[in-house]
Order: sequence, then structure tokens, then C-alpha cells
Amino acid sequence: MASQSEAISTVDYHTGGEPFRIVPRPPVAIEGATVAGRRMFAISNPDVDDLRKLLCCEPRGHADMYGGFITPPDDEGAHFGVLFWHKDGFSTACGHGSIALAIWAVQTGRVARDPSGSTTVVIDVPSGRVTLRVHTAGQRICGVDFVNVPSYRLAERVTVATSRGDVVVDIGYGGAIYAHLKAASVGLTVTPEHYSDLIVIGREVKWALNETEYARHPVDDRLSGIYGTILYDDLGTDENGNPHQRNVTVFADGQVDRSPCGSGTCSRVAVLAAAGHLKPGQTLVHDSIVGTRFHARIIEELTADGFPAVVPEVTGTAYRTGEHRFELDPVDDLGTGFVLR
Repeated sequence: MASQSEAISTVDYHTGGEPFRIVPRPPVAIEGATVAGRRMFAISNPDVDDLRKLLCCEPRGHADMYGGFITPPDDEGAHFGVLFWHKDGFSTACGHGSIALAIWAVQTGRVARDPSGSTTVVIDVPSGRVTLRVHTAGQRICGVDFVNVPSYRLAERVTVATSRGDVVVDIGYGGAIYAHLKAASVGLTVTPEHYSDLIVIGREVKWALNETEYARHPVDDRLSGIYGTILYDDLGTDENGNPHQRNVTVFADGQVDRSPCGSGTCSRVAVLAAAGHLKPGQTLVHDSIVGTRFHARIIEELTADGFPAVVPEVTGTAYRTGEHRFELDPVDDLGTGFVLR
């Protein structure tokens, strides 16, 4: 861990309002042959977990902070790997973080800009290998396309008992497993005034399902568990006939994604595709609780892990917010910090 004489440097971005704290050179060993293996090591290793806490918890972070440790890739087919973290641990996927990482890689020269104006960045994440295309006009970054792992609906119309009565959810995988709940079915809308109530019901649904068969990944138990609950509003269609929705993703234990959620949007694409509500050639217009927007589409239909699946592509962008040098005073009574939710 960092002392007063050893600082930890980070580069911070936000994607659609959601923070992402990049640690290019983690000062602790993160062992494993693959990023998925390194995640399992990190979960059980106190040094890695203490580094996560130091950078995520108050007073250096907050209950909704998010970030990633840069790691080597699984092989030469990717530019680098990343170990994602949040206030409760280490996640399997993160679309908003991947978008921020792609921009960071181009802005820092880690990946050379393609003169064509579209630079491909390949990243190994715990759920697999993802590809991003960073679009530029001169030195200006215009946006990023995030191509995720194959995504699919795991279950439909699952009944869950909650404090608001029985609710019905769909279960979708988009690099992480999400429960999908229509906000109106519990008397809510995805708006800031309902923020606290959305967290409560999101946590209830997640924990009610987390140890059930619906939370099991079909082939890799390291990806099992309900990562979060996506509460959504159906806003009809846009002027081009594309489905338009607004969502808030309540993940981990009550953490709220300010962006439309990258892997959550991919899970949403999979669920809508399985229900016939999103077809190839259409675009999902996906808004967040703070009014930011992703666009998502199906770029391939296939079978994955025994399920009819799609490969989703999500378009968004990220912005650099600054750099930090964090330290831990060895006599600091708060140590690596605390979390208030």
C-alpha cells in the first residue's frame, strides 16, 4: 500500500456521468494467467482489495465510485487487460469503463491513432475480450463504439416477492447478469426524485435472486450472480421508429450507475431482441437517470452458451476529468476509508 513516500497515480474519466478511475500501474501484484483468473485472485487477496478500498472508499472516493486496474492482456490479441472494481468488490464486465479506457489508450498514445479516423482498441476483461472503435476528427474524439461479448436472455417472466408485492422480471446476460424490471410496475419512474426508492427495490430484487438458479451462468460459474437490477421506463419510439427507453442500473449492493450502463445496455439489447422488440437494423435509444444517452444495436445474431444470442454494439463517449496522486498516511485512523450509502 502507498505511504506518504509512495503515491498511487490515477487518471479519472466519466462516461455519461459515471466515474471511472484508471490505475495504469497498480502497486501490488495481481497474479493470474488471464484477467478472469486475476479477478479471482483479487477477490481473495487482501493487498489487492485494500488498494481497491483506498481508491474507491471515502474520503478519496464515494459509494458510487468505479475504476479499474490495468493488467497484461490474456495474449497478444489484445492491447491490455483490466480488472474492474466498485465499492463492494470486483466486477465481471463494465461497458462505461471500457469506453473510458479506449479513449485513455488513444489519448495517451498507448494505442496509436489510426489516420483513417477509426482506431481499434482491444481489451481483455473478466467476461472475455471486447473491441472498441474510437472515432476521431483530427485531435478531437467524436465517440466510441463498444462491441461486447455475446449477450442473451437467460430467463423471462420470473416472479420475485418484494416489499412492493410480487414483481415480474426478465434475466439477461451482457458480460454480467442483470434482472430487468419495468419501473412502472412498482409505481416508480426512472427520475431523480425516485432515486432512493429505485435503490431499495433494485437491491431487493438482486438479493432475492442472487442465490437462485436464475443467477447461474450456464458455462462459467465465475460469472454467476445477479450483478444488478435494471429498472426501465418505456418511452415508446423515436422519430425513426427506434425503441426509446430510460433506465437506472442498481448494481453491487445499492450502487447506482449514472450512465445508461454499458454492460447493462447490452443485457437490455439481448432481452429486447429475445422478445422481438429490437431487430437488426434498429437502434435502441437508451437514456440514463441523469439524461445522458447511449445508442445500441445488434451487429450479429448467433448461438452462445446454448442460448440464442446477439453481439451488441453500444455507442457513447467519455471525458477526462483529471489526475490524482493518492497516499495513505500510516498513522491515519481511517486507513483505507469507509463507505456511506
